[in-house]
Amino acid sequence: MTRYVCVHGHFYQPPRENPWLEAIEVQDSAFPYHDWNERITDECYAANAASRILDAKDRIAEIVNNYARISFDFGPTLLSWLEHHAPDVYAAVLDADRESRERFSGHGSALAQAYNHVILPLAGARDRRTQVLWGIADFRSRFGREPEGMWLPEAAVDLPSLEALAEAGIRFTILAPHQARARRPIGTAAWTEVGPEGIDPTRAYRAPLPSGRSIDVFFYDAAIARDVAFGGLLHSGQQLAERLLNSRGAEGEASLLVHLATDGETYGHHHPHGDMALAYALRAVEEADGAALTNYAEFLERHPPDHEVQIRENTSWSCVHGIERWRNDCGCATGARPGWNQAWRAPLREALDGLRDAVAGPFEARAGKYLSDPWRARDASIDVVLDRSAENIEHFFAEQSARPLSSEERVAARKLLELQRHAMLMYTSCGWFFDDLAGVEALQVFQYAGRVATLAEELFEGSFQGPLREALSRASSNRPEAGDGRALYDRQLRIARVDLPRVGGHYAVRSLFEPYDAEARIYCYAVERQDYRFSEAGPLRLGLGRARFTSDITGESARLAFAALHLGSHNVHGGVCAAPEDADWETLAENVQHAFSRADVAEMLRLFQAGFGSDAVSVKTLFGDDRRRVLREVIESTREEAEEALRRVHEKHLPLMRFLADLGSPLPRVFRATAELIANAALREALGTPALDGAAIAAILEEAHREKIPLDAETLEYAVRQRLDAFARDFAEQPEDLARLETLRRAVELSRRFPFPVRLWRVQNVYWRVRESQPEGARDAAWREAFAALGELLSVRPRAD
Repeated sequence: MTRYVCVHGHFYQPPRENPWLEAIEVQDSAFPYHDWNERITDECYAANAASRILDAKDRIAEIVNNYARISFDFGPTLLSWLEHHAPDVYAAVLDADRESRERFSGHGSALAQAYNHVILPLAGARDRRTQVLWGIADFRSRFGREPEGMWLPEAAVDLPSLEALAEAGIRFTILAPHQARARRPIGTAAWTEVGPEGIDPTRAYRAPLPSGRSIDVFFYDAAIARDVAFGGLLHSGQQLAERLLNSRGAEGEASLLVHLATDGETYGHHHPHGDMALAYALRAVEEADGAALTNYAEFLERHPPDHEVQIRENTSWSCVHGIERWRNDCGCATGARPGWNQAWRAPLREALDGLRDAVAGPFEARAGKYLSDPWRARDASIDVVLDRSAENIEHFFAEQSARPLSSEERVAARKLLELQRHAMLMYTSCGWFFDDLAGVEALQVFQYAGRVATLAEELFEGSFQGPLREALSRASSNRPEAGDGRALYDRQLRIARVDLPRVGGHYAVRSLFEPYDAEARIYCYAVERQDYRFSEAGPLRLGLGRARFTSDITGESARLAFAALHLGSHNVHGGVCAAPEDADWETLAENVQHAFSRADVAEMLRLFQAGFGSDAVSVKTLFGDDRRRVLREVIESTREEAEEALRRVHEKHLPLMRFLADLGSPLPRVFRATAELIANAALREALGTPALDGAAIAAILEEAHREKIPLDAETLEYAVRQRLDAFARDFAEQPEDLARLETLRRAVELSRRFPFPVRLWRVQNVYWRVRESQPEGARDAAWREAFAALGELLSVRPRAD
């Protein structure tokens, strides 16, 4: 009997985009990365797309795409981010599904996922339906086929959720064994209750549904999954392989199917190098006698269910209390902060439920004026979310409009659908999963709720912010300084909220530091410049103009005039307003320029107030990432001045510090702190030069080693890696170029001198691809010698020709 093995990875990150910008702004907690999506992609998603199998000498013997050999689901919002920010990883995921179809009898290994990880048993019928339909539509648009299976967020299940999947054509889903209540052989009448240990996971089951439909269910092996996620089973690929190959069924016999499901982030993010243990284990299973890798759809085709199952409703895989983790203080938490409570969960959900219900009726009434069926149009609007081109939007309205709509009516209709999109995004499960109301996940939920409430107040009569804020005040953070839900909501709205004048103000300020093209993009806003005038005199800079700003998301557009004056340092003043008519604009612009020519700052500020109104702009007007960039530019001269002063102090007292070090005497703290700052700054500066100065870097490293100066390993490793990756990309463009090869080799050699390991993952990937392609330069002896030397530095096993 063949033993089938299937490993399922649930790959997911909550959506982290600012709801008004449709982009993730910098997240300091992910440092040195820009944000957590970027960090986890590097540690996990990319790692599994090109995982290593090592030989006995710990050299890379093979690089494999793990996704092609496992079962997996990716959150649609995560795939959207990968498509634009990590296209190589995104392509590897899609390629893996195509490859798996060839490997597994025509069945792709990718499963769909409910759209933005809403706990479906806690959702209303309409939201549940939309979440399933959106997940399927997103899957179809990316993988080019219909999904056979769907992952339920947090494996949270009830009969209506299974009905929604079955109605949409989904064949199967995956649950934890404790979520089964009873089973029976198909064709028999009596049910057998499932005990506390859960159901036998070695077969597929059919779940009959009240509608008369049915859906197949796999219950994963909880013991193996637990040991992979929490028990150290990923410390050894061989150990994992043996566990998979030697598993026994409920009767002590070899299992027909051995399968497990865990968070995909287990393989690399939660467990560094977990992807490599997985790659090794998968290869070992492939090579074992009497064993074969499979995916769920292929297994179903070969071994259809012979048992039926009843599920335990309102259960999940990550809450022993059912689904209480997402609505009550049930005691489930990460445990990072003993003594904290999650009493905030219930009022948070109640507040959002109140907002959802308050906007539902007005949405249906207003949208009914534009759309033939508002809720059906919401289901169909995923096509616009996936493709916001003018042609696709035209097609959407041709299909969904109740009548021909004016431009203004189309904007209103798109705003209504955006309101509904964010009314679902605000229920993303991570908002409740963790320990505190002031956590980054819950704060993201506040932003989505804020987008719903502000759109509602634009579109409907009445107050929506007031009741929401009042309801949120009943939720309190465990951190006294954070305040209650109302305070947190107000803070998030103040940070994140954007309107067209704010976009115009951002454009005005940013243009002082980096010029824009005539047609530019600011996140999800298009800018069509109609007039722009820039003047500079000493430390003063002036930018003013007119432009049309248009939202890609709603189509809302405004023609605005703007002005910004940089007085030096962080001091920026200006304004933005509706664009005046040509004659009035020329008068205003000329008056401002005339005042600037005389350096009459007081007059310019008066003209800003009179001509541009109360929408004042400053550096604070800038969106997060650009604000950081501008402030770095502003403080650069100050930083250089401070570092130069410290460098002089350091050099002056260096002989004394060396004398103390020779005597074994501890350095005074001020000397040690100065030496540490100077050494790290010097290395960052050297790493930022166009061509790495190996001698200078080696000298700094030698000095730091001799004087026992601590280095900022995390920041410097990231900087070294970025430079190596750049050299590798340059080499990949012309791999036959010996000079580029030598540059990369020298850079890798230099990286080994740092007193911490530098991750060479992307460089190794480039090397492997070049090795497999055998470029023209491979015929040259000098090139072959340099390439072999680089391979040795990268711990890649020589190719066996």
